[in-house]
Amino acid sequence: MQKVTLLLLILCATSYNATSLIDGLLPNGDFEKGPEQSQLKGTVVTSKTAIPKWGISGYVEYIKSGQKQGDMLLVVPEGEFAVRLGNEASIKQKVKVEKGTFYSVTFSAARTCAQEEKLNVSVTPNHEAHDWGILPMQTMYSSNGWDSYCWSFRADAPEIEISIHNPGMDEDPACGPLIDSVALKALYIPKRTNANLVKNGNFEEGPYVPPKTSWGVLIPPHIEDDHSPLPGWIIESLKAVKFVDSDHFAVPEGKRAVELVAGKESAIAQVVSTQRGKVYVLTFAVGDAKNSCEGSMAVEAYAGTASVTVPYTSTGKGGYVHAKLRFTATSDRTRVRFLSSYYNMQSDHSGSLCGPVIDDVRLVSVRNRKLA
Repeated sequence: MQKVTLLLLILCATSYNATSLIDGLLPNGDFEKGPEQSQLKGTVVTSKTAIPKWGISGYVEYIKSGQKQGDMLLVVPEGEFAVRLGNEASIKQKVKVEKGTFYSVTFSAARTCAQEEKLNVSVTPNHEAHDWGILPMQTMYSSNGWDSYCWSFRADAPEIEISIHNPGMDEDPACGPLIDSVALKALYIPKRTNANLVKNGNFEEGPYVPPKTSWGVLIPPHIEDDHSPLPGWIIESLKAVKFVDSDHFAVPEGKRAVELVAGKESAIAQVVSTQRGKVYVLTFAVGDAKNSCEGSMAVEAYAGTASVTVPYTSTGKGGYVHAKLRFTATSDRTRVRFLSSYYNMQSDHSGSLCGPVIDDVRLVSVRNRKLA
């Protein structure tokens, strides 16, 4: 009996260690361990291996929180330090992963002086043409200038190299974005069941959310991300959607939900298997994230050719309503889609975009009378 108990303890410890290495910051992902003073020229890093655990190329700066750039005060969201990527600069790190598994990279970024900044995130080696993504940073969604972004990929080897690159061509090489809190999380796609034909309808499976940040994680549009960091869902829009958690926001059900932050330019969709001529019921929750997003909101829900608009008046303090759409399937595959009818802004005068929260999405046939 003692041998069995010891074996179980060893197995639990092994499983815990593997999970903790995957779901969290990369080694020195917060850049708190920096170069030696001899490897810096002012703030510019002069050696390709000066930042522990990272390889760098191009014009990379090591930035301390509170440092000034002209009249701008540079603030770091977690800890004291971050890096800034100048034109054509990049940072990269090799990571051991499980081959064939889907992963999501999360990192925080802040725009400095350039207006059209974007970042290229990639993984090597890869055998798919789309294992890279361009993430635009023109629109900022948080009030403090920092946003967290995510991008996902499938690991094609047991060891990969993650790279974040600034392809910008600004006249000033120091006008690049700040980067902090680079993390990795394994993604697992939930199965459809008879109780819910929608995968990941409660949005519990998604990208890593940095625990010390309070602005959620932006999930890029589908056109810029081949594998969705929100398993089961397509980001079917020109703008990102925001993944929010109950530690920092009001969430209708469970620990996580999706905020539609850019009006009709912010939409999610999923194609589900249906039976032509059969009646189905789509139910979902609409609310606000308790993030000072106030006023009239509305979510448009579509299931094939059927649709419903659900109004919601927000006081910015949390709350939600349940909605229902009953429809008859006209195809063997039905596209379920949600979008926000209006643009909303937070009432804190920051100009930050916000919107209604979607959660607890369920699709059942009418024979399931409990939910019909």
